[in-house]
Amino acid sequence: MENIQVVEIQDAVFEETYTAHIQKNGAAWIGWIPEVPKVKCEENTQEALMKTLAKVLHEALIAEEEEWDKQIEEDAKAGKLDHLRKEALEDLRAGKCIDL
Repeated sequence: MENIQVVEIQDAVFEETYTAHIQKNGAAWIGWIPEVPKVKCEENTQEALMKTLAKVLHEALIAEEEEWDKQIEEDAKAGKLDHLRKEALEDLRAGKCIDL
């Protein structure tokens, strides 16, 4: 294996930049994104690897967003967020909020 290279990948939809680690492994290239552990790829060329990493990263971010939305919905239905609603209404009534 060769030395690990560190490159940035930007997801345009989520407007975030991530750090990809890529490495030549024999005839293939492997890559991963430490901030998103589910993103690990292997391709025959560095160019193909970068495209695949960007695609898999975007898919992982969408999946995380969907999981988050589902969890928030479940928590709201279960009443786990009621205390936050109560606090917000108290702050509003107390004049602690401003119109944006």
